[in-house]
Amino acid sequence: MGDPRSAAVLLPLLCLCAALPGGAANKANKHKPWIEAEYQGIVMENDNTVLLNPPLFALDKDAPLRYAGEICGFRIHGAGVPFEAVILDKATGEGLIRAKEPVDCEAHKEHTFTIQAYDLNDVNEFAPVFVEKLYRVAVTEGKLYDRILRVEAIDGDCSPQYSQICYYEILTPNIPFLIDNDGNIENTEKLQYSGDRLYKFTVTAYDCGKKRASDDAEVEIQVKPTCKPSWQGWNKRIEYTPGAGSLALFPSIHLETCDEPLWNIQATVELQTNHVAKGCDRDNYSEKSLRKLCGAASGEIDLLPVPSPTANWTARLSVHYSQDSSLIYWFNGSQAAQVPAVNGPNAHEGLSDHFTLSVWMKHAVVPGKGRREEETVICSTVQSEDGYSHYSLAVHGCRIAFLYWPLLESSRPVKFLWKLEQVCDDEWHHYALNLEFPTVTLYVDGVSYDPALIHDNGLIHPPRREPSLMIGACWTEEKTKEKIKGSENSTDSVQGDPLSIHHYFHGYLAGFTVRPGSLESREVIECLYACREGLDYSDFDSLGKGMKVHVNPSQSLLTLEGDDVETFNHAIQHVAYMNSLRFATPGVRPLRLTTSVKCFSEESCVSIPDVEGYVVVLQPDAPQILLSGNAHFAHPASDFEAPDGVPLFPNLQITCSISHQVEAKKDENWHGTVTDTRMSDEIVHNLDGCEISLVGDDLDPEREYLLLDGALLQQRGLELVNTSAYLTITGVESIAVYEEILRQVSYHINHGAALYERKFHLSCTEMNGRYSSNEFTVEVNVLHNMNRAAHPNHILSSQQFVHRGHHLPPELSGHSLASGPNNPMVPSAATVIIVVCVGFLALMVILGILRIHSLHRRGVGQEVPGAAEGEHPSAGGKESDMFWDDSALTIIVNPMESYQSCQDRAAESGEGRASEGMEDEDDSTDSETPDSPDSNDMDDRHIIGKSDGSHRY
Repeated sequence: MGDPRSAAVLLPLLCLCAALPGGAANKANKHKPWIEAEYQGIVMENDNTVLLNPPLFALDKDAPLRYAGEICGFRIHGAGVPFEAVILDKATGEGLIRAKEPVDCEAHKEHTFTIQAYDLNDVNEFAPVFVEKLYRVAVTEGKLYDRILRVEAIDGDCSPQYSQICYYEILTPNIPFLIDNDGNIENTEKLQYSGDRLYKFTVTAYDCGKKRASDDAEVEIQVKPTCKPSWQGWNKRIEYTPGAGSLALFPSIHLETCDEPLWNIQATVELQTNHVAKGCDRDNYSEKSLRKLCGAASGEIDLLPVPSPTANWTARLSVHYSQDSSLIYWFNGSQAAQVPAVNGPNAHEGLSDHFTLSVWMKHAVVPGKGRREEETVICSTVQSEDGYSHYSLAVHGCRIAFLYWPLLESSRPVKFLWKLEQVCDDEWHHYALNLEFPTVTLYVDGVSYDPALIHDNGLIHPPRREPSLMIGACWTEEKTKEKIKGSENSTDSVQGDPLSIHHYFHGYLAGFTVRPGSLESREVIECLYACREGLDYSDFDSLGKGMKVHVNPSQSLLTLEGDDVETFNHAIQHVAYMNSLRFATPGVRPLRLTTSVKCFSEESCVSIPDVEGYVVVLQPDAPQILLSGNAHFAHPASDFEAPDGVPLFPNLQITCSISHQVEAKKDENWHGTVTDTRMSDEIVHNLDGCEISLVGDDLDPEREYLLLDGALLQQRGLELVNTSAYLTITGVESIAVYEEILRQVSYHINHGAALYERKFHLSCTEMNGRYSSNEFTVEVNVLHNMNRAAHPNHILSSQQFVHRGHHLPPELSGHSLASGPNNPMVPSAATVIIVVCVGFLALMVILGILRIHSLHRRGVGQEVPGAAEGEHPSAGGKESDMFWDDSALTIIVNPMESYQSCQDRAAESGEGRASEGMEDEDDSTDSETPDSPDSNDMDDRHIIGKSDGSHRY
């Protein structure tokens, strides 16, 4: 619109009183209506009435005849004319021109158009015309409608007979619809979404003169499924890949309200993880390792350790293992664990009035018994310099109570009470109680709570004055069995203890520790509980107006509230699941979406069904822990006999990486895919244990053992177990630290121990033993000195022969062999065998030379005349006397004979062999054959004589 000033609009009006043939239809209607030939008018911008000069009147000379003399109406001719003419009085013919909508004088200052008047005695000049060419509507399946839609046609004639639409008709056959005379369309049967989802048909109209519409109208009716208020566009199964960060749970969800107007929406997303570990996915480490990772100072005492000879008070309790491999103890309501003072003095003494109790607890529901009786978690009397103090932690209904008696002799007990739903919801919760008397703070799942009630309870009977500690129950000095719960069914009565046990605990306990003399920090407590998976909402920047989002501390429950459906849909599409563990625990996490709405009409308010699905955490890529280094070495026995021994893994290398599969295209012309394995070393890995075991027999403590500095382990907070069968190092530390420690593990043998080789296996684990490394094997050879006088001469000769003229075979090149001129060394049994074989080969060569020389002598002897009887055979003996007898020489070589057997045989010959050495040499000289022609054959005969001796190999 323009500015509010008035503007004159000139409206020259041309009167066109058409000569309508009316005499034939009605002889009384002889004349046509008459109006002025020209009008001028003015219209204001803020008004739609046109002021005409002269006023608009139409006259008919047939007046005062009814119908024939009355004016039916006015019609304006012209394209885009923003005015209309209406009849005010049919008898007088008074009319009015008005604007159809506000006019703008700046846009168009003048309009010119033609107006025509009609009387009531009209012929059927015009055909019906539909207001719309196409009618569209959607209906819900399964209903019979009284009216789906209404079509409408109008007629330009003025007479009541011809200007009225008498009836409508559907022209398309065989469709389940009807139309009445007023144009209302209804269905004749229930429409189904599973059938025809869209119906198209044609309708027409007839006026009362039975004139059909010039153009028919088209009708389209769409069938929609039954509208059920619910969440649409969500998937029941949601897969999560570990390491993927945050994953939207409902990226395409939207709320269908079936056109019901709402003014408030509340939705709760619940992630159910109570079956995973102790309520959700946490670091897969032992409680002690987790405390180290959280930065807790050392000094805590484990009240429920793994059963062992030194910690036998948990041996009779039922043990369960959770998915994070932590140890869980089950108390059935008639069992308790009493810690002997001899096994746990530190748990009894030194607590003073500063200490921290920490425990994982799942308080079980006892069917039929309710929770009206008090159940003791821990009960302790502590001896201090001032006397005896007493404390106890118990649950009673949905309350948790801590009783503290600073000094039994003088002070009165003080009881601190907390009322918490976590105590009685039958779920895992982490409790940490910090006592700094008179201040007590309770942390539940990392959230601090102050006591709801503190009172001085002086009616409690003082406990006995001696150090006592019991878990899962408490003692009383009352002797009446009727007053003692579980006295007849108790399976844990302590021998020699006159006191009775009562107030048994029913539920699960794990990771129960006490830190005497100091308090645990809030940061450590939060870290110990920290849940690594849960619901997440991070798109607060785009959160719509009026939306509210709340997440509980454990991130298992997320609540949204809003008043606009579209804004609410956008918000819930950004609710995500998050798991920060790289090696997340695989499995199913049930998921539930609960919705409540408020409507303007409470009577017809819709209800939204719950959405139930689940998140599937896939199996994470397993880390590949690789151990490598020198797998075979040899050292002299003196090195192993040294105080520090010989390191087993001096150049050990530990690497840890993760491989994952990547689908990659081979090339542009290749339409398939190939699998590409890629390694990721960006993740920081921690080992939690390594073990060195033996291949074969265990270590003999009197002759050999493994060495490792225990002080180094204590500095790192690691534990060592060293037995004759294995050596283990446990505790969470980096790969670099484990490399440093393992490189210092050495093997030591006592002086004179006849040990020659050993094999050791090394393996390491990660994530509380969940992933293991390869089994790295190291073979160790011990090289002993060889005593020359204790071994046969042929061994020495053959060894010298090898050292002088031969090289070792390549398969022994990896051994560290040491041999000095005054200290010949035998590296291993394999080397002894090779030396013997080479010596035997040299001996055979020498014997062959002698054989050739003997044959040569026999040929010379045949030319000498026969000797007389009794002469030297060389001078004329038989030919057979000159022949080399092969059968007399027997040589046996056992290549599998060990070096130890050689030593044993050398020891047996001992001094006799050494003393007879010269004698044998003289005997062999005296027994030389008398036919030797000269002394040049002396050495050959000496060797032959030795070959015919009694030694066999």
